[in-house]
Amino acid sequence: MNRLTRRIGDASARRPWVTIGAWVAALALVLPLAGLVGGSFVDDLVAPGSQSEKAMELLEDRFPEASGGSAVAVFAVPEGERIDRHRPAVEAAVDRIADVEHVATVTDPFTGGTVSPDGRIGYVQVTFDVPPMKVHPRQIDALSDAIEPVRGDGVVAELGGDAVFINAETPTSGAEAAGLLSALVILVVAFGTIVAALVPIALALVAVAAGLGSIVLLAHATDVSTAAPTIGAMIGLGVGIDYALFIVARCRENRAAGQDNSTALSNAMSSSGAAVLFAGGTVVVAMSALALTGLGFLTSIGLSTSLVVLFAVATALTLLPALLSLLGDRIHKARRHRWLRMRRAEKSENPVNPESPEQTAWWRFAHRVSGRPWPYLLAGSAVLLALAIPALRMETGFPDAGNDATSTTHRRAYDLLAEGFGPGFNAPLLMVADLRGPGVDAAGIPELARRVADDPGIASVGEPRFSTAGDTVVLLVLPTTAPADAATSDTLERILGVIPDNVAVSGLTAMTDDLTRQLTDTLPVFIAAILVVSFLLLMLVFRSVAVPLKAAVMNLLSIGGAYGVVVAVFQWGWLGGLFNLHETMLIASPLPTIFFAVLFGLSMDYEVFLLSRVREEYDATRDPTESVARGMAVTGRVITSAALIMTVVFLSFVANPSPLVKMMGLGLATAIVLDATIVRMVLVPASMALLGRAAWWLPRPLDRRLPRIAVETVESVDTVESDESDDLPSPPEPTPAPTARIS
Repeated sequence: MNRLTRRIGDASARRPWVTIGAWVAALALVLPLAGLVGGSFVDDLVAPGSQSEKAMELLEDRFPEASGGSAVAVFAVPEGERIDRHRPAVEAAVDRIADVEHVATVTDPFTGGTVSPDGRIGYVQVTFDVPPMKVHPRQIDALSDAIEPVRGDGVVAELGGDAVFINAETPTSGAEAAGLLSALVILVVAFGTIVAALVPIALALVAVAAGLGSIVLLAHATDVSTAAPTIGAMIGLGVGIDYALFIVARCRENRAAGQDNSTALSNAMSSSGAAVLFAGGTVVVAMSALALTGLGFLTSIGLSTSLVVLFAVATALTLLPALLSLLGDRIHKARRHRWLRMRRAEKSENPVNPESPEQTAWWRFAHRVSGRPWPYLLAGSAVLLALAIPALRMETGFPDAGNDATSTTHRRAYDLLAEGFGPGFNAPLLMVADLRGPGVDAAGIPELARRVADDPGIASVGEPRFSTAGDTVVLLVLPTTAPADAATSDTLERILGVIPDNVAVSGLTAMTDDLTRQLTDTLPVFIAAILVVSFLLLMLVFRSVAVPLKAAVMNLLSIGGAYGVVVAVFQWGWLGGLFNLHETMLIASPLPTIFFAVLFGLSMDYEVFLLSRVREEYDATRDPTESVARGMAVTGRVITSAALIMTVVFLSFVANPSPLVKMMGLGLATAIVLDATIVRMVLVPASMALLGRAAWWLPRPLDRRLPRIAVETVESVDTVESDESDDLPSPPEPTPAPTARIS
């Protein structure tokens, strides 16, 4: 692997302008093509094999006019007024809505009886001739344009309903730019030069731009979730900056050790470049595993995020060495104040090299932990377990329109409908009966409707609608509670318990409940698959049994802690005001699954970067304690900087109005903080000290049979004289040249 990344880096560095030109041409091709032929985003919320899918297929096959998506145009006037005073303006809006493409039917609130008892709120029911997931954003925009003139008449007009909620574009907050600015500040502090700080930011932006363009093109070929671009951008920014950071830092380290620019870059691509390739591959494997859930929208999120991560790896391995070769010493030179240079000159007379690993706080702290491993291991584990306790009470479900920001039209429509017609109006259920199958027949439909209406959680059951052939019947059922309310799910369960086998229930609440059930059932299989694959990959790379087992356990602890924090904030409301939360909400059902894939992949990044250096030192010294201390000493600042960058990037997404994105941002930021502090600084040195040489044990039969994935760190140190030596860090004390083969 190291030879591959060295060759790629060397080739890019030898022809920098060709490499840069190729990337410019790729962006110039992908981005305009995405704008021309790219598809739109849609959430496929149907769980394969579920009863809600059965109902939807039955409607599409036999009763297509009842299977179309629906929207609601809501009109309201201030307290004390009546909506019928504005009847001409509302009826004109109804006529404009009827002319929108794919609109099949439109009701009139004044003739259809859809005005609230106080006469202040009325709604227009809009039915499309395509399923709700197939309604294009163009149609939603056209509906918005149709009701806009009514607002000029002093009427509040909003759009809601399943089709609008499902197809709403995921909004952005603008705080992502603040996250990038914070990342730039961290990089400037870490590198001491603006040039070195700007390079990782630039590469991350290129990777995200290319990745998002590819996601739009993917949406042309298949259904892609509306959350995919946001999650892809979130992960892409984090890993894009981090991957470039690790390579630039290793290149500067090699340069400080006396290597010339080309040798330092080549060796950095061989060592850190190989680690980037492996780490990125781990993230891709973890995200691709989302396909194991069998859910289309999660599969699309996994594939989309994998695309962005692949571009991040590609830019780090090709575009980065091209830029570094052009920048030359400018990537290494840091502008220091005069007094700093004077102080460095004074220290140069000191026989103890201040830049050596033994003089860092990381080295001293690692030895402190290694000296008393049990107390540190138990204390660190106790903290993570305490944070994970709320996760035991996690309640999952799908956020409804009532959880979205009040700046969105579907949230305002949701509130108006709940105010005028009750909270259950926003959770309609469609009960579909197949009269060809055994069970209820046409004569038994009224009795079935009565039994359902007798349930205390049901507000009303509509009149039955028969298909043209008379073999399918649909009843609209309105519960008394909101879509995301646990009581609504309980009501649905009771209904499913009394209906015969030839009846199924659809509607957004029924579909999301089926999705939640399938996610709960597949999560253990999903987690087990990722753990097994990651264990095998780490065992191949590090030739060890204990190291991958330790990594899996510690990653589970940090992920559990992040789960607990998300539950405490969103479900229990702790510190909710700090994150602009005004109400508690269920944890989004897809979150634990997406969360695990992302966090396991990202935490493996730090595991690979740290342990590859630890193994390098171990092969050079054969001292298990000292190798951990030196590995932490040479990677501590870089990993900490990378973790800080990830944290600020993820925290910037907490300001996003979408509940799912908000949860993702907070959870990912929490997990990265826990992973970079408690896990890497405390649990790793403590556990490695307890394991000793056994940490690197692999049974000989396995060693002989397993293929070798080498992340070699063989580096020739070519000391060169440079006029810029005053601007480079002092070289460390000489150590035995490592010839480690992590294989």
